[in-house]
Amino acid sequence: MIETRSDPIRWHDTDALMQQGLAATFPAAVLLVRQKGKTLFHRAYGWIDPERKQWPVELSTLFDLASLTKLFTATAFMTLVDAGKVALETPVTKVIPEFGGIHPIQPGIDPHTKALLPPDPEFEDKIVSADEVTFWHLLTHTSGLAAWEDLCRRDKSADIPPMPQRVPLAMRRHRLEAILHSPRFVSPPGERFLYSDLGFILLGEAIERLTDCSLPEYLSRAIVWPLGIESMTYNPLGHGVPHNQIAPTEFCPWRERRIWGEVHDENASCLGGVAGHAGLFATAEDVAVFGQCFLAGECPILSSDLVKMMIREQIWEGDERRGLGWKLQTPDNSPAGRALGPRSFGHTGFTGTSLWIDPDRELIVVLLTNRVYYGREGEAITRFRIRLHDAVVAVVDHFPEAVQ
Repeated sequence: MIETRSDPIRWHDTDALMQQGLAATFPAAVLLVRQKGKTLFHRAYGWIDPERKQWPVELSTLFDLASLTKLFTATAFMTLVDAGKVALETPVTKVIPEFGGIHPIQPGIDPHTKALLPPDPEFEDKIVSADEVTFWHLLTHTSGLAAWEDLCRRDKSADIPPMPQRVPLAMRRHRLEAILHSPRFVSPPGERFLYSDLGFILLGEAIERLTDCSLPEYLSRAIVWPLGIESMTYNPLGHGVPHNQIAPTEFCPWRERRIWGEVHDENASCLGGVAGHAGLFATAEDVAVFGQCFLAGECPILSSDLVKMMIREQIWEGDERRGLGWKLQTPDNSPAGRALGPRSFGHTGFTGTSLWIDPDRELIVVLLTNRVYYGREGEAITRFRIRLHDAVVAVVDHFPEAVQ
């Protein structure tokens, strides 16, 4: 275990909980707690290679952020809104013309089991005009697009997929055709909430077209450099980061290798490791610096009005309450549990990552893990996140003088 400043007595229960998670849920983790701009707890746990107890996790270890990538994509898009280059109500087809057209409602695809999901009887046999989809729909997951699509078409090839940074650009463009020309709609735009990777892949594509540069380049220009983020990157191995500085994820039967230094998400991998929905690697400090931008009164990359808009309620359907890119706290079934305040907002990532922010407490909690190292069953990390936020809030509420 590697740590920075923290009070061992006050944080004993939190540390003990992290040790329990290390034993049962993930082999590597970093937890960072910041309040009122002050880091209260920042510790690293576990091993990069848990079988051989080799290379202890450090505060500088990079983790696959998975869907936390969506927060950076959404923010990068909002900088373009801020600059007047696009609007939330702009139809996606104004930027990506080939996305337009009339499409039938189709079965969805479960992103985990890959099983077909029958259409909602209310929408069965209906058709959808893709011209009606706006960027607001993409940011709120109300576009009507399916949650997932197999962009890899791996059933058509027996070849072992290459490392994502070696995917030719022409192949990446070809794989986007499934979304750009033949999008899978499961409901009309604006009718339902459905968390969709496809919508954020489109958002990343739109950013590239609006800026005439690659998504990594624009993220660097718009977010990474202005905020002083030091380590965030797509395809870390392709940028010279050694294996022993990156937390590995699962052994992938399709790729026939331990996923280590390459993105866990299959579609992001097939798109060259760079996509709007997944692909970023970062440290906990990187994520906390980004989160601080949405907590502080001044954000150097985005106007205060748009910061407030992103974390303001846009939709509330069942247990899903959403801003623009952000998930907002709900009374029931919140990934952060009930301890955080009602104005809290955050996001989770499939690999075991999360960022949650409680503006009333001026609190940021970053948890980076590689819980998929042991497989994709998600109940353990779901329970762990709730217990962790309960433990963190118990400390900061009981010892408010620690951040005066």
